[in-house]
This record gives sequence, C-alpha cells and structure tokens, in this order.
Amino acid sequence: MSTPERDDPQKKKAVPGFVGSGSSSSQPSPGATGQDGMDRRVEKKVWTPKRIASIGGIAVFVCAVIYMAVFGDHSARLNVQVDRITISEVTRGPFQEFTVQRGTVLPIQTYYIDALEGGQIEEIFLEEGTMVEKGIPILKLSNPTLEQNILTQEARLFEQINNMENTRLNLENRAIRNRQELMRVELNLRETERQYEKQKVLFERGLTSQDLFESARDRYQNDQKRRSFALETVRQDSLYRINQLAALDTSARSLQRQLEHVRRPLENLTVRAPIAGQLSQLNAEIGQLMNRGRRIGQVDVLDAYKMRVGIDEFYITRITKGLKGTIEIDDEAYELTIRRVFPEVLEGQFEVDMDFVDATPQSIRRGQTEQIRLELDAPEEALLLPRGGFYQTTGGNWVFVVEGDEAIRREVRIGRQSPEYFEVLAGLSPGERVVTSSYDNYEEIDKLVLKR
Repeated sequence: MSTPERDDPQKKKAVPGFVGSGSSSSQPSPGATGQDGMDRRVEKKVWTPKRIASIGGIAVFVCAVIYMAVFGDHSARLNVQVDRITISEVTRGPFQEFTVQRGTVLPIQTYYIDALEGGQIEEIFLEEGTMVEKGIPILKLSNPTLEQNILTQEARLFEQINNMENTRLNLENRAIRNRQELMRVELNLRETERQYEKQKVLFERGLTSQDLFESARDRYQNDQKRRSFALETVRQDSLYRINQLAALDTSARSLQRQLEHVRRPLENLTVRAPIAGQLSQLNAEIGQLMNRGRRIGQVDVLDAYKMRVGIDEFYITRITKGLKGTIEIDDEAYELTIRRVFPEVLEGQFEVDMDFVDATPQSIRRGQTEQIRLELDAPEEALLLPRGGFYQTTGGNWVFVVEGDEAIRREVRIGRQSPEYFEVLAGLSPGERVVTSSYDNYEEIDKLVLKR
C-alpha cells in the first residue's frame, strides 16, 4: 500500500494569467506552446490619468483650505457708504489747547447798596435806572428809637464837653490871678525899693534913725522874695496849664469824634449813592421795613465792561490770573485777560472776571452773553487730527485709517485735545486720512469697505 503524496501548496497555487489544462502538474504541457498569447500574465495599471487628476484636485483643494486657514484674511468687514461718514486728513501744525466758555457782560465795577441802619422807608427820591452822582440821596428811613438813643448819647457827650470847657476857663482864670498877683508884688517892690534907697541916703547922712533904715531895708528885701515866689508860681502854673490844655484838646477831639460817630447812624438813615453811575437795582417800597444789612440796590459804573465767565471745575487747576482769551462781536475779535479767579465751586463750575485788553465793543450791553475762547497754554507744533464722534467709542485708542477703498482699524495714541483738534502722539503720519465720524456699531469691525 503506497503512501499518498502530500499536496504542495505552492504547486496548487493558481498563477494569474494562465488557463488551466486539467493536469495537476504546474508545468505547461509540451503541446500547449502554441497558446502563449492567451496564457501570458496581464499587469493592471494603478496610476491612471483619471486617478492622478482626481488626487491632484483633492490635494490642491486641501492646500487651499490650509492656506486660507493659516494665511487668509479673517477680519470682520462692513460695507459703508462714503457719503455717510466723515474722512479727515492728519496734518502737522500749531496746536493750542483752549476751551470755549460762555460769559456774561457786566459793568467793570458794581457797588452794592446795603442798609447800614434798620428802619422804615419814609421817602424814595430816585427810580431804578436813574443816572446818579456820588452822594446824592436815594431814599430815607425813619427810626424813632435810634433817634432817641442818639439824642441821649449826644446830651452825655455835650455835658463832658462843657465840663472840659469849664476846666479850661478855670485854668485861664488862675493864670490871670497869678499874673495880677505878680504885678502887685512888683509894684510893692518898686515902692519899698524907693523907701529903702531914701532911708539909706538919710541914714548915711545921719538924718534918720537906724530903726527906720532897717525897717525900710527889711520891707525891700521881703518884697524881693515875694517877687521871686510870684515869678516861680507864674512859671509853674504856666507849665501846668500848658499840659492841661493839651490834654483837654486831645479829650475834646476824642469827644468830637464820638459825637460824629453817634450822629453817623442818624445820617445813615438817608441812603446815598456810593459812586457816580447807574442805579441799576432798587428794591424798596414806601413803608417797607428794612433790616440792617439788607441789600437795597446797586450802582453800576458804565465807563467800561468786563466778562463774568463760568468754567467747568475740570479746568480749575489750569486757570490762573493773566490767561488770555478772545471774543468775537460784530465780526471783530477782541482780546481779554483774566483779572480775578473766584475759587468757590458751585454746581460744578467756578467763575473768573475777564477785562478787555484794548478797546471795548461799543455794542455790548449789561447781561449780554457771548462765547469766549479761553487759551490754556502757548501754541506748540504737533500732529493734528480733527475732532469727531469716533472718540466717544474708541477713547482715542484706535481709528479707521483709509487705504484705497478700505478703512483699516489701527491702534493710535491721542494726547491733548482742543475743541477743534486732537494731538496725535503715535500711530499716524501727516497726510493719512482717518474716518472721524461716529463709530457706533463699529466696535467689532476690523475693516470698512468704502462704497461710493
């Protein structure tokens, strides 16, 4: 019994391209050589033109997608009409920071009239709007209590004055008595001197007694002493009188000033114009009770005018005396300068007084309001961008710069500002054009496509 042959896998493997003859042998039969054309292996083409074209198209598409993802323009765009926006050019020129404020025309000087004493209005001499001279009576008050007090004080002062006059008179009388006493002493001295000289001659000739001589001598010497005493008395009294009279004069002047001071409240019951001008206000009626210190009216000096300007408190640290400003009235510019700064801030504003430097406009009137351009510093060369509504949205951090038919968003830096221009510190160059109108709804936009 024979062992069966194992099938060789390699022998049983079909060879592509050949047609089987029914034999188990893998070798072709000798008689099959005539069929070589039908039994050859045929190779199949993998990279056909169609397949290459398809793969190439896919590759180009993928590359295009990758390029667009990496290098493509992903910015947000918005189409805008050119005639609906404002485009301004960046320029270089003098930049001066200033602010425009509204001022009110006031007289150069105003004197207020207050009631120096209280009382009831008895008579009004002038009407509001009247031109007045200094010292002219405006109205009269009555105050019986004040008048009685003044009379009492006057009586007391007059009494003191009378006492001083009596003292002065007594001093004069005493001086007269001293001089009269001196005259009597001198008269007696001359008499006793003659008696002494007569008795002396007689005594020397032995025609009189020694007692008569000595008696005449003693009277003469006594009168000499009395004369010396009288002279000293007159001298001392004269010095005392001079000092007393000087003190009395000082007291008299003081009492006179007191008397004038006492009478002044009575004079103040008649209200007078403090200066020549126009009585622009008068708040008084007959019979009205007027308390002391109450405002009665005012007198305006109309020789010149000033501007009272209210300024936002934001500028309070930059406003100083001497700053200049300009105002345009009747198509003509007038220069002003700050004369006084009022530091009080009321409702977010403080005030300054500005005087006209040269001429004063002839057409202005009290109460008229005008815009004043107030200069905050000296002009400096700078890069200028006209003001616009864009600043409210960007805060001056970025703008749209026009490049051809597009306006591209760009970071910038804005410095000082005036009512007309912004000072550009960085990001722009002279000649570039910028969209300066409002940027509402542009916050997320990177480019504006300009449509004409």
